[in-house]
Amino acid sequence: MEYFRQTLKTDCEDLLGRFQATASVRFEEFSAIWREKKFSNIFYGILEPSEKKVFTRLALSVAAPYLFPPHSFQIRVGGLYLLYSLYNTQLNTPKERIRIALKDWDDLMRFQQDALNAQHYDVAYVFRKLLIDKAVCFTAMPVTLSFQVKKKKADRRQRLCESFMDRSSRPQEVISTDVLEELANIHEHYEGLKKAILPQPPQSDLSLINHNLVPKLHSAVLTFYGWQRNQAEFESRSDHDAGEGTSSQDESSRRAQRLASIKSRSYAQAVEASKSRRHRQIEVISAALDTESTQRVSRFRRPPSLKARTNSRFMAQG
Repeated sequence: MEYFRQTLKTDCEDLLGRFQATASVRFEEFSAIWREKKFSNIFYGILEPSEKKVFTRLALSVAAPYLFPPHSFQIRVGGLYLLYSLYNTQLNTPKERIRIALKDWDDLMRFQQDALNAQHYDVAYVFRKLLIDKAVCFTAMPVTLSFQVKKKKADRRQRLCESFMDRSSRPQEVISTDVLEELANIHEHYEGLKKAILPQPPQSDLSLINHNLVPKLHSAVLTFYGWQRNQAEFESRSDHDAGEGTSSQDESSRRAQRLASIKSRSYAQAVEASKSRRHRQIEVISAALDTESTQRVSRFRRPPSLKARTNSRFMAQG
């Protein structure tokens, strides 16, 4: 059944691409495209019950990744509708369930909250209906793993469709707060080594790095974030019905707030206890543990055996 995977993925991308062209997240738009393409007919070509189950599991596993990031909000809504339609049109009894890894549950909860905040109640209804019908099977892994089973060496990495991806946020992810703090510490260490090696102020030819590298990176990331936010606000005003989620914007704003405090936090130094003080603390703790163990041993002393009591009695009698 693995040879159907690529064709199923192509059909799903075609369906989601047409849904994306509607610039809407309404279920009626998706259902119209579903009926027009007669997508439910994919289950009528297999007659054997065992093959039907395997094919249904494959179809659900192909459609499930479109429900999660880094796809855009509209594609994730289309992925939810696709899973809902595949689950309810399958021909198996009992129905095959949708495998969702536990690590992805938080993303689903944020996705549901974004839909409610944007008043997309049909999205929330479909998601809630799947949970009520017990259509979701929470597992450790999104796919079934087998022990000591040899598989063909193939590139199983999912190639994501670029048109389905969410707005790029790579600069905020690459130039994070931790990276800027590390760069600031390295630069400070570099300047200290130069002053230790050269008694006089270093010449210009020894300045191998820009002095204001970290502030420039910080400013560039904030400038890009401001431009990205303005573009998002402009698109949301021009197309209000598209209903993009708010989790990515909130995450970007949190990154910007963290980056704003880089100057005050990067040069902070944690105060640690001295070696002698730590050594005394370890000795005190070890001494307390030894005393406690000695008291515990003395408290639970075993009574003398019968042989020992008999020997002591004969020795006492003479």
